[in-house]
Amino acid sequence: MREIVMDTETTGLKPEEGHRIVEIGAVELVNLLPTGRIYHQYINPERSMPKEAERVHGLDDVFLADKPVFARIAGDFADFIGDAKLVIHNAAFDMAMINAELDRLGHDPLPMSRAVDTLDLARRRFPGAQASLDALCRRFEIDNSGREKHGALLDSELLAEVYLELMGGRQQGLVLDARPTGPRTGAASGAEAPEPEAGYRSPPRPQPLAPRISEAERAAHDAFIAELGAEGLWTRTP
Repeated sequence: MREIVMDTETTGLKPEEGHRIVEIGAVELVNLLPTGRIYHQYINPERSMPKEAERVHGLDDVFLADKPVFARIAGDFADFIGDAKLVIHNAAFDMAMINAELDRLGHDPLPMSRAVDTLDLARRRFPGAQASLDALCRRFEIDNSGREKHGALLDSELLAEVYLELMGGRQQGLVLDARPTGPRTGAASGAEAPEPEAGYRSPPRPQPLAPRISEAERAAHDAFIAELGAEGLWTRTP
């Protein structure tokens, strides 16, 4: 099962008002495990960058001036995503921006049926809770300390971890092979990265997740057990 976790940065929120994509980041998953293949590209939007958008992602006109326009990278982007499912946080926005770019080139749009919206997944799993990417990183204790500003590749990598947690966490023992199907691609990745060796598995967490039960919950549980008396099975020694 191949999926692409992706994110975009843009000049604004409304493609119908001429806003354009300025960065695409994407991470490949196979069988819910990252393969090491990425796509990352900065894009010249062929228009000026509004200051409010620049404050979000830090990309300005000077930095983007020598970057390729979308028409030049559309083919590489299409090759990377192939026919995989697209895992996106607030998918309606990113899909609208991508399809506006494709429409300018006369290409067919990507159907919404290809998108898996992690914002919708989070809201259904945790009704009433905050569902931003930062909030989900806090919930799943994913380190997002490097996220001072929005960045498409970093956000894609964080979203990949969030998505795996939303899907039940990494169950590496059930996956026989998640090797990459090709090299890392994209202007920012430079030379091709070596493919992971056969039997590749994503590394375990450097530290186990901390218990999510609070001290108040632990105390309430202990008080409840005490009320049951000393006759419970849990008090008996083998």
